[in-house]
Amino acid sequence: MEILNVQHLCKNYGKGEAKVDALKDVSFSLRKGEFAAVVGESGSGKSTLLNCIGALDAPTSGQILIDGQNLFSMKEEERTIFRRRNIGFIFQSFQLVAELNVEQNILFPLLLDYRKPDPEAVSEILELLGLTDRRHHLPSQLSGGQQQRVAIGRALITKPKLILADEPTGNLDSKNSQDVMDLLTKASRHYQQTILMITHNKNLSASAERVFRVSDGVLTDLGGSADETLS
Repeated sequence: MEILNVQHLCKNYGKGEAKVDALKDVSFSLRKGEFAAVVGESGSGKSTLLNCIGALDAPTSGQILIDGQNLFSMKEEERTIFRRRNIGFIFQSFQLVAELNVEQNILFPLLLDYRKPDPEAVSEILELLGLTDRRHHLPSQLSGGQQQRVAIGRALITKPKLILADEPTGNLDSKNSQDVMDLLTKASRHYQQTILMITHNKNLSASAERVFRVSDGVLTDLGGSADETLS
């Protein structure tokens, strides 16, 4: 089952001599349950790609379909609701609400959408992330690795079609980085969750099933496991 389909995506900034082609005719697709990584240097276009797929930025041309729905054929309000219900985000900077505890931060996307939480689902996610005994702690009482686990839980709770992870280990040490990658892999398998992660760290992409490289706005599909494609 195809979850994400990107067709001939282009993104340009500026005009004339100042024009920058951030994305050049990018096309690829992901199926349900795939965990894919996009690697590339700073300025390569990978963040622009993620922002367009997440409907945080509009492409200059091309199409992005999530579960068959064309993101940019929707009106802005409709697209905002669709994004909230179907796309989960994990950011490098965690972006937790300081006044809310672990459980409340995880539930926040549901509450924004006026949806009633399923207590069993919340408990399952807390257990999966190893946060059951931290459920009433505030972000300030957690380590960086624990805060990123809360961010993963927040992305999972809405059962989105797609999770976009933007340098999710960028603020973590090597041990916590590997722990987060292990959790993302576990989430992909446990929930058949489709995940697209961008990173400049080729070593971290070894956890992914598929690897793409972006260079000067051009995306190349490197195929199977990162151990093979980046060796």
